[in-house]
Amino acid sequence: MKIVIGGQVDKKEIDSLVKSFDSSITTIVKSDLDAAMAVKTGQADYYLGACHTGGGGALAMAIALLGKPKCETVSMPGKRPVEENVIQAVNEGKVAFGFTADHKDQAVPMILAAIKSKA
Repeated sequence: MKIVIGGQVDKKEIDSLVKSFDSSITTIVKSDLDAAMAVKTGQADYYLGACHTGGGGALAMAIALLGKPKCETVSMPGKRPVEENVIQAVNEGKVAFGFTADHKDQAVPMILAAIKSKA
C-alpha cells in the first residue's frame, strides 16, 4: 500500500505515525497538489493531509482533483475523529482524508485501521 501525505502542516509527523502503525506501508511526502495528483494517477492508494481546519488546506486540492465523493474530513476544530465515521468513509470508497493537526495522533491510526480491515 502507498500513502501520500499532503496537506499544509505536520507532514513529517504524519509520515512517522503511518510508519509506526505499519512499517510495510510506503509513504511519500509531497505538496498537497502533487499528493492529490499521485492518487488521481494511481501512483498512490490513499492521501492523508492535515491543516488547522481539517478540510481547507488538508483537502482542497484533493477535492479539486479527485472530487468531493472521494474525500472525507475526519476532524475539525472541536470535532474529534469518530471511528464509525472513518470506517464508513473507507467502506464508501473514499481515498483522501483530512484532519486537524492536533488530532493526527487519533486520526491516522483510525484511518489506517479502517483501511487495513477493509483490505
